[in-house]
Amino acid sequence: MELSKLLIPSAVRVISQFTSKKRLFQEMSEMAAQAYGLGAATAVDGLQERESLGPTGVGHGVALPHARLEDLKHIVGVFLRLERPLDYDSVDRQPVDLVFGLFAPKDSGVDHLKALALVSRTMRDQSIVTKLRSNTDPAKLYAILTESRAPQAA
Repeated sequence: MELSKLLIPSAVRVISQFTSKKRLFQEMSEMAAQAYGLGAATAVDGLQERESLGPTGVGHGVALPHARLEDLKHIVGVFLRLERPLDYDSVDRQPVDLVFGLFAPKDSGVDHLKALALVSRTMRDQSIVTKLRSNTDPAKLYAILTESRAPQAA
């Protein structure tokens, strides 16, 4: 599995700031609706439902919100770079400025976990994170995220 199979260029944005996690989830859901035809309200509900189980802020300024949705054929992603970090209730209590959201079919099972692991590995790579933080062009961000890398174990 490759990020280029999960993410399309129109699903990558740079946003100046958000006032809340809820507003971030709304923006992510609207992006997914525009890019992939998802129902925005269903996507917001899915993200909030998953977040209620525990925060998806994984630390070091990175969040990986995700949701399983009905009527979705394959796993898709959205990426946001926030110019002003958002208080996200992350595990390390640090604000978040890089957000990679995943939407998966309700019955995706292991494929959802593989996609989440791929995104997690990518967002733990310090050289990638540094490049993402030093660029504000969505096309460049997409290229950084999807450039070929040697596969690694989960």
